[in-house]
Amino acid sequence: MDRKLLAWGHTTHRRGARLPVLWLFTDFARLPDPRAAVTRLPRGLAGVVLRHDADPARARLGRDLARICRGRRLALVVAGDVRLAAALGAGVHLRDGRWPGRARPMGRTRGYPIGPRAGLITSSAHDAAAARRARRAGADMVFLSPAFPTASHPGAPALGPIRWTAMVRASSAAAAALGGVDGGSIRRLPRRYCQAIGAIGALA
Repeated sequence: MDRKLLAWGHTTHRRGARLPVLWLFTDFARLPDPRAAVTRLPRGLAGVVLRHDADPARARLGRDLARICRGRRLALVVAGDVRLAAALGAGVHLRDGRWPGRARPMGRTRGYPIGPRAGLITSSAHDAAAARRARRAGADMVFLSPAFPTASHPGAPALGPIRWTAMVRASSAAAAALGGVDGGSIRRLPRRYCQAIGAIGALA
């Protein structure tokens, strides 16, 4: 785990805040088994976005991660699968601000046994329009990406600090930076607008 990024998380986190500041994104190719990485996340400070779409054992992985998250006071959201999220007592991660299929926003007051930060709705977004759509869909936090060049999408153009900040201002979303974020690059984004980060390698 990137110690500088962890230090940024500690200084950014506000006591009693509902939204974690450090989010580990699972990735079937880059982090096939994220269990160990999740157990190292700082208690009460972090969250996990379960992707692993190509993993045939995704539901079993989800159950394991839900158990770990409960024990470590971590938030858990499931990407693109409302049924699995409900089964795990987790929140939902939308893609580009869109609910999967005909799903509707899940209730915030029941069915989430992981704690006060369970039932969160997060979303990815790659432009301001998607960020605004995510807000309308009920997202508590929007991950704007790629903030910087990233190994997940080699060669893809990055937003960079100026465009990333402009997207936040245009969307008025509670924003997190995703893509190429580590203890060095995060300091290029204004703390006023960057409320959290998402990462794979830097948090593994």
